[in-house]
Amino acid sequence: MSAVEQTLAALGWRWVPFTDPDFPPRLSTVSDPPLGLFVRGTLPTDHTVALVGARRATSYGREVAEYLGRELALAGVAVVSGMARGVDGSAHRGSLAVGGRTVAVWGAGPDRVYPPEHADLAGEIAALGCLVTEYPPGAPPLGRHFPERNRLIAGLVEAVVVIEADERSGALITARLALDEGRDVLAVPGSVFSRLSAGPNGLLRAGAAPVLCADDVLAAVGLPPRRPAPGGEEPEILALIPAGEPITVDRLAAASGKPIAGVLEALLLLELAGRVVREADGRFRRCHAHP
Repeated sequence: MSAVEQTLAALGWRWVPFTDPDFPPRLSTVSDPPLGLFVRGTLPTDHTVALVGARRATSYGREVAEYLGRELALAGVAVVSGMARGVDGSAHRGSLAVGGRTVAVWGAGPDRVYPPEHADLAGEIAALGCLVTEYPPGAPPLGRHFPERNRLIAGLVEAVVVIEADERSGALITARLALDEGRDVLAVPGSVFSRLSAGPNGLLRAGAAPVLCADDVLAAVGLPPRRPAPGGEEPEILALIPAGEPITVDRLAAASGKPIAGVLEALLLLELAGRVVREADGRFRRCHAHP
C-alpha cells in the first residue's frame, strides 16, 4: 500500500476512479469530469439536489436552507452542497436533523477540513452520506479550488437551488455550470432591498423556476409533493402574528413552542396563500386583506 493510500485509509477515505462502477453516473456525463474522486462515506445513487448560497447568509437564508434540506431529506432526496459557512452548512444540518443523506463537496484535500469549525459537521455528513473531493491529501483550500469544485456539485445533481447570493457569488457559478450541463436551476425569491437577493432574483428574471416551498423542488426532480393538507400548523402560526405588527420567526417559534424550521414552513405556505408577507428585514406581517 502506498503512502497516499495509507493516509487515506487512516482517515476513512478511498479513491474512486472514473472507471469504477461506483463513480457517480451523472458526474461521468459532464463536459469536464474528474479523473476520480476521494470519497468518505456512501455516494448517493438516487435523487440528488444541490442547495447553494452565500457564506454570509442572513438568518432567513439559513432558515430556508435548513427547511429545504430537511424536507428534501424526508422525501428521500440526497442534499448536495459545499459545507461552507452560511447556506451550505445549514442545508447539510437540515438534512442530518431528520437522518437524511447529504453530500459535501470539498475544495481541499481529504486531510484538510475547511472551514475548520465544521470538523464535527464533516463527521456527521460522512456517517449518513459522504464527503467528496478531487484534490489529493495535503491540498490546501485555495481560492481557485472552489469554482472548480462547483462543477462537481452541478454534475452530481438533478437540480440546483440558489437560496441567497450576491452578483459575484460562487453559487451563481454553480448555477451557470448546471445550466451548461442541462440541469434544472431554481431560485428562492428574496427582498429587493437585500444585495444577497440579487443572485436568485436575477436568475428568476432570466427564467429560473421559483422555489416557494419544498414541493417546488420535489416537482423539478419528478417526486410527489410533501405539502401538508390545509388546516395544519398554518392557522395556529397566523393567529400568533399581531394585527398590524410584523414579527420575527424566532418570536413565533418561541410563542408556538415549535422548531424554527416548522414555523418557517408554515409561514412559506401562508405567504404562498397570500395570508402573510415578508418584510425587507425578514419579519412577517399579516396581509391587510386577511385580518
